[in-house]
Amino acid sequence: MRARLLVIVLFLVGLLAVGLGVPLALTNAQANQLELFTDRLTDTIFYASLAERPITEADTSGLEADLRRYDSVYGVAVMVVDRNGRVVATSRQPPPVLDDAGRRRVELALANRRSESYPPLLPWDDRPLVLAEPVLVDAEVRGAAVTVSPTDALRAEEVRVWSVVAAAGLLALVLAVLVALPIVRWILRPVRRLDEGTGRVAAAVLAGADAEPVADGSGPPELRRLSVSFDRMAETVTQAYSAQRAFVADASHQLRNPLTALRLRLSNLEGRVDAAAVEDHIAALEEAERLSTLLDGLLALARAERTAPVVVVEVDPAVADRIEAWRPLAEHTGLRLLRCGEHGLSAAAPVGAIETVLDAVLDNAVKFSPPGGAITVRTGVTSSHVEIAVRDTGPGLEPDELERATDRFWRSPGQSNVEGSGLGLAIAARTVELAGGGLELELPAGGGLQVIARLRRVLPEEPGDPVDYVRWSSSCGRTAPRQGATAPAGCRWRRGDRW
Repeated sequence: MRARLLVIVLFLVGLLAVGLGVPLALTNAQANQLELFTDRLTDTIFYASLAERPITEADTSGLEADLRRYDSVYGVAVMVVDRNGRVVATSRQPPPVLDDAGRRRVELALANRRSESYPPLLPWDDRPLVLAEPVLVDAEVRGAAVTVSPTDALRAEEVRVWSVVAAAGLLALVLAVLVALPIVRWILRPVRRLDEGTGRVAAAVLAGADAEPVADGSGPPELRRLSVSFDRMAETVTQAYSAQRAFVADASHQLRNPLTALRLRLSNLEGRVDAAAVEDHIAALEEAERLSTLLDGLLALARAERTAPVVVVEVDPAVADRIEAWRPLAEHTGLRLLRCGEHGLSAAAPVGAIETVLDAVLDNAVKFSPPGGAITVRTGVTSSHVEIAVRDTGPGLEPDELERATDRFWRSPGQSNVEGSGLGLAIAARTVELAGGGLELELPAGGGLQVIARLRRVLPEEPGDPVDYVRWSSSCGRTAPRQGATAPAGCRWRRGDRW
């Protein structure tokens, strides 16, 4: 948009420069040409009157002397011709050769017609200025006086004027750019802040944080009002989204108490229900259990939506803890729970994020893997991310279902008979997203499903390296530095509360 505004400004300034400069240059050229024409016409008329007697007496020696003196002073060739067009006196030898236009003017002068003004001469037109005036004796044309004036000086002056006009136009364009750039920046500053703020507002709304204001009081009044309206809209959306999350969390939490009481009452009725109502009693217990699972999932999702500080966490303890926690259930269902990959990795994530992701993914893996299968938890690293992959040996998904698998409450049509709320992968994806990473689902060769959580990799700091983590301690007893500080030589800044 800035380029378009600059083009509009330059077009208007260029149009103004052309509208003023071209008429000025043309007027100047016409004035100079008219001045030269008038001066040469006066001289030509003078020599036409001076040639009356020499032509009548047929003695042009004195006239030629006057013509040569004039030519030597002004550099203008002068000649006198008789009524037949023969040269009878000239200021230089040989006499100048006239072009068709010059000969036409001589013929008009011999026909007793005055010289007319020339059309505007262009800088590249090097033809001389030829003027011819009749020599009259008793009102009878006896010949004509002809002057042939070079136009070099006139054309040089025109080039100089046009050059000045062009330079002034270019200077006007440069000044217009210099003046327009800060004005355009001032106009577009609110637009640029709106463009940058849109992404920040979206991220803040999703993270549940307050959106950074876009309005800064700069720019045109209309755009300032638009920025203020945008800030109010962002604040409203943030509040609505926060209220929605709070409502989900509060409603889920408040519903647990009456649901627990309902489950207890249904359990107490066991053995006291008529035979005809036993099936309904069992179905009610199952629905209560399903509702309890759904509320647990909603609470987990609400916790995942909360904004938590991103800190540096060690991957190995979190992975080992979750594997040991899920191992009894896996073995009870006839599954093997394996661990492979690299060790000693660190990642940037909220506290408990890795555990939350593994709980959600391992829950699905245990539910959908058949007895005798295996669940493999692999940790790896790339140049910028730490990967935690969980692969099961279950039925997997269809290729077109991979993108929808992380949607809330979505379940594969082929697995609708398996208990669950459809929130597990959604919780895992949201948790990883808030940590600045991503969740990817793959269909590996050999069947099953592989879920890969990618978190930002954190490298161990070295003495003298910049430190940019949230929490750290000093191994040399110094006070922990501010974020972004540099560890002094001989000291090693460690993350977390332990070192």
